Amino acid sequence: MSRHNVDRRDFLKSTLGSAAAMAALPGGLSAAGAGAALPPVVADPQTAARGDAGQAGVQQPKDPVLKFAVIGINHGHVNSQTNAILRARGELVWLYAKEPELVEAFLKQYPYAKLARSEAEVLEDPSIKLVVSAGIPNERAPLGIRVMQHGKDYMADKPGITTLEQLAEVRRVQAQTRRIYSIMYSERLENRATVKAGELVKAGAIGRVVQTIGLGPHRMNPKTRPAWFFERARYGGILCDIASHQADQFLYFTGSTAADVVASQVGNLNYPQYPGLEDFGDMLVRGNGGTGYIRVDWFTPDGLPTWGDGRLTILGTDGFIEIRKNVDIAGRPGGSHLFLVDKKETRYIDTSQVPLPYGEQLVADVLNRTETAMPQAHCFLAMELVLKAQAQAQRLTLKA
Repeated sequence: MSRHNVDRRDFLKSTLGSAAAMAALPGGLSAAGAGAALPPVVADPQTAARGDAGQAGVQQPKDPVLKFAVIGINHGHVNSQTNAILRARGELVWLYAKEPELVEAFLKQYPYAKLARSEAEVLEDPSIKLVVSAGIPNERAPLGIRVMQHGKDYMADKPGITTLEQLAEVRRVQAQTRRIYSIMYSERLENRATVKAGELVKAGAIGRVVQTIGLGPHRMNPKTRPAWFFERARYGGILCDIASHQADQFLYFTGSTAADVVASQVGNLNYPQYPGLEDFGDMLVRGNGGTGYIRVDWFTPDGLPTWGDGRLTILGTDGFIEIRKNVDIAGRPGGSHLFLVDKKETRYIDTSQVPLPYGEQLVADVLNRTETAMPQAHCFLAMELVLKAQAQAQRLTLKA
C-alpha cells in the first residue's frame, strides 16, 4: 500500500471525522452561482472558526448550554458525534464503555470526561440531557430505549437500529416518552459538499429532484476489524449498516415522506472465510418525491488514497449535482467535492467553508423540544427502508 493511502479506521482516529438532516437550510445562490462558496452562516460565534468536521482538539465549551454523556465507543464515529455536540456548547460529563483499551484511547482525546462505573450511573444522573453512542450496532437501539425511558434524548451512530423488531419497539417508546431518537447519518451531515448540495437543491439550482444515486464503497482491512464486524446479527447486514447513509440522502434530497423498496440483493462475493460477512449490496427504492438507487460494498482497492470513493448524484429536471465525498480522482486535494451542471454551465463549487449545523440544531432541539436537526419520522423511515431491503434481499452468488 502506498504511504499516501489513508485507511478508514486510521482516518477516523486521526481526524475524528464523520453526518444527519437539516429541516431548515439557508437559501440563496449568489455566491455559489459564481463558483464560490457561500459565506458561513453560524448560529453561535464560537463556531465561526471551526475547522473540518473531525478536527481534533475540540475542548469543553466555556459557557455550556447542556450536559451530555457518551455510552459505547465501538466505532470511531463516536469522535465526530462527540465533537458535534461539543462545538454546539455541550459539556461532556460522563463516559461509560466496557472495553478498557477503547476507554484509554477515548480519554486521550477527551481527558475531561469522567469514567462512569456503570451505565446506570450515567442514566440516573438528572443533569444529563443527551446520551451519544457508537456502541456495537445491535446494542444501539436497546440502549436508546433505556435512555428515553430515563427521560433523556439520544443520538446514535448509524445504523441506529438493526432489526424491524427493534424499530417497532423504538418507535413505540419514542412515541410514549416524546424523547428525541436521532441517528447521525454522517455521510450527509458531516460532509460539507452534501450540506451545500442541500442548500442548492432547496434554492432550485437543478429544478425538481427526480432521482438520487448513492454509492458507498469501503476498504475492507479485515485484520483491523473486531469480531462483531463479521457477525451478521451484530452489524445488521451490509444494507442495514452502510446503506442507511444513502437511504437518508435519498429521502432528504427527493423530499420523500413515504417510500418503498422495489428490489434488493446482497452477497458475500470475495470473503468465503468470513461466512457472516456481506461485502456487496444494492437496492432500488421509490418514494413519493422521487426514486433512488443505492450500492454499497467492501471492495475499495489499496490504490485509492482514502477508504472509499463515496459518491452521490442528484438528478433534477434542470440539471444535476455530483458529490465526491472523500476524494477527487482528478487530483484536487481533500474531500467534499461538489460539481454542478445546469442549463448554463458546468462548474466546481468550493465547499471548504460550509458550516455543519447538525450538532447545533440537535442541541437546540433538546433544549427547545423542536425537530430542526432531523424530523423523527425521517430518522425512522431511513432505517425502515434499509431494514426492509435487508430482510427481503435476494442472495447474490456469482460463478467462480
